[in-house]
Amino acid sequence: MKRYQDITDPSVAKALAHPLRTRILAALENRTASPSEIADELGAPLGVVSYHVRRLHALRFLKLVKRVPRRGAVEHYYTTVAGPRITNAAWDSTPTIVKQAMVGAALAEIGTRVSAAAESGGFERGNAHLSRSPVTVDKQGWQAIANELDAMVGRIQSIEAESQKRLAGAEHADEERATVVLMLFNSAPEPSPAQDGQPTPGRKRARSTNAHALS
Repeated sequence: MKRYQDITDPSVAKALAHPLRTRILAALENRTASPSEIADELGAPLGVVSYHVRRLHALRFLKLVKRVPRRGAVEHYYTTVAGPRITNAAWDSTPTIVKQAMVGAALAEIGTRVSAAAESGGFERGNAHLSRSPVTVDKQGWQAIANELDAMVGRIQSIEAESQKRLAGAEHADEERATVVLMLFNSAPEPSPAQDGQPTPGRKRARSTNAHALS
């Protein structure tokens, strides 16, 4: 299975902006399910879920795995073919309103998964990781960080591919499900001065807040 599909067309990126499509893709990661099952899990109308599943299938993010006759009808089962990964050029050309919708949907899904992991002990092992690193850089520095993160994504994919080979040879003994979240974004403006008109006392910039990545 191809792990990621690079999106170079902004119109395809726009088609992924609906938050329900993001949730459907997440629900079908590494599993097979029907629109009926997904609708029950997500608490969404079956007709709406079926429509978005068909659109994701047409965009080749999902593949039809099997058809099962049920009570005079045929239930279709799908799984993910590849996760969407938007290229820098496509993202740069995507309309702002679409970017906002996609980021909002992705953050909502990430938040749900991170919270569930935290509640179930997902951060308890010694080499789990959680960090926030505010930085001040120039344009060249920003690009250097962006390049570093792109390279890291490639290395993570290689590590996963090597792990999959070892797991297949060991009948998936010691298999572990993990999630890695990487972000780079412009920070929000600093808070305005105190309401009483007095300047806000100077403070040292917080550097990295390390607790040990999402795994």
